[in-house]
Amino acid sequence: MKRRSFIKNAAALASVTILPSSAWALAKNGKLRTAHIGVGGMGGSDLKSISSHNMIEVTALCDVDTNSLAAAKKLHPNAKVFSDYRKLFDELGKNIDAVVVSTPDHTHAPASIMAMNMGKPVYCQKPLTHHVSEARAVRKLAEDKKLITQMGIQIHSFKEYRSAVSLIQGGIIGKVHTVRAWSPKNWGYDGPAPTGSDPIPNTLDWNLWLGTAPERSYKDKYYHPGNWRKILDYGCGTLGDMGVHIFDTPYTALALDVPKTIKTSCRKPTGFGHPEHNIVTYEFPGTKFTTGSLKWVWYDGPGAPNNHKDLDLPNNDKLPNQGSMFIGEKGRLLLPHFAYAKLIVNGKYEKIDFPTLENADHYHQFVDACLGKDETSAPFSYAARLTEAILLGVVANRFPDETLHWDNASSSFSESAANSLLGGNYRSF
Repeated sequence: MKRRSFIKNAAALASVTILPSSAWALAKNGKLRTAHIGVGGMGGSDLKSISSHNMIEVTALCDVDTNSLAAAKKLHPNAKVFSDYRKLFDELGKNIDAVVVSTPDHTHAPASIMAMNMGKPVYCQKPLTHHVSEARAVRKLAEDKKLITQMGIQIHSFKEYRSAVSLIQGGIIGKVHTVRAWSPKNWGYDGPAPTGSDPIPNTLDWNLWLGTAPERSYKDKYYHPGNWRKILDYGCGTLGDMGVHIFDTPYTALALDVPKTIKTSCRKPTGFGHPEHNIVTYEFPGTKFTTGSLKWVWYDGPGAPNNHKDLDLPNNDKLPNQGSMFIGEKGRLLLPHFAYAKLIVNGKYEKIDFPTLENADHYHQFVDACLGKDETSAPFSYAARLTEAILLGVVANRFPDETLHWDNASSSFSESAANSLLGGNYRSF
């Protein structure tokens, strides 16, 4: 099923079950009734965090794996269970107020689009979508319907990262000309596509797990429950997984939009898995916090990052396992993943007067926003642009050592071969 057809069908369903976002019919006890699509792994964590808010009533649980569904049902015995989110919306559309999407990446947009077409606020895990075209579609839909939305980048609300935003925007290292970011995680696969098939576990609905993705035979340990991030059809590799987290703070601090050019150094494409090692170089248009343009270099895979003078630390200290380095006119700011920033000037650490901030609860912020008591800090208007920047790098991984030129206005590359990878045809399932 093509994307337009899917959205059209979702809209038709919405015409039957929709309640406008300005007239949510909360439960009689005044609580926000939530539906959770994907409740295993990160979905289980999302369920726990959302439901910890005292104004939440978990109304529906949905998962293609009966083991995950049974575990969630034990925690929320009054919730109705489903294996197919389409049936959930069809049956309970009038009785839910907000939707949480915590599925593999390839189902983020299909499930979110259907929920938003029904006028439902959506909390969706990162990366927001699997394709660039989907990122633009969900952003427009959220804005057109004026919906409360939030992407699941929890560290966006941590005080350590918010303080780094404040420091950069306050000019602590002057205008920034380069960012280098890295993660040694390996959500890539350089081997061949598997052949043959394995018996599908009795607990798994493989057709529903595939959803709109192309049909493929089930192979044990290749897809479900955890390795799908490595595969082109379902995940976005290390860049799509950890890159969203590590890009987030520099992206916010420097008020970036989408890049002008992207170039990747990696192995040749195999048509099946994401590369295990990538160096992705972006050029972004300048902002008031950068020089005339900004260079951004991303490193991933075992051993990342490569040695570079920008990454040398005082006292021969080792780089944090994951993080980013801002390089500005007056010094450098090192931001480890999950830690406070460190200021480096003339090869020495300098003291930082950090702003006084408290951690915000990213999940509760979404709930409170749905109840009209707060605003979300990572709405789809922001999350879609961040995701687009990330996904353009994922596309570039299939054109190693070639500079791709992105036109923001037309949503297309100058290099026509790359445009075919901006979206995908949805399978009927």
